Amino acid sequence: MRWQRKTARVTNATRGTVVGQRIRVAENGLTRIVGLLGERELQPGDGLLIVPSQGVHTLGMQFPIDIAILDNDWKVIAIRRNLRPFRMTRVFWKAAAALELPSGMLEATSTLVGDRIEFDRVDMAAKSVEK
Repeated sequence: MRWQRKTARVTNATRGTVVGQRIRVAENGLTRIVGLLGERELQPGDGLLIVPSQGVHTLGMQFPIDIAILDNDWKVIAIRRNLRPFRMTRVFWKAAAALELPSGMLEATSTLVGDRIEFDRVDMAAKSVEK
């Protein structure tokens, strides 16, 4: 059985676009360290918000991702499109969080530096995993 996890619906308030419907929140040591490791892909609508974070890496990952670096006001201060496996961003000293999305999502939602991001919390019910 998987435990209930924090999930958010993410919108780009500046552009009026939905960035993700099922963005998991990684806010403790273990969930931040594990991140997307072990995942084979991100489906459209999925993603990971890492709080706090001043940069990310894709070491050990199997697919590219888009990254939006956010400040304390949830404004995008940097973006990195199509970050391939075994790469890393630089450190963003003014960052508060990193939003990891399927590759192509930043372009599809017209998300740019300076845009304001909004989060609406959605708690996903625990699901049974049968073996």
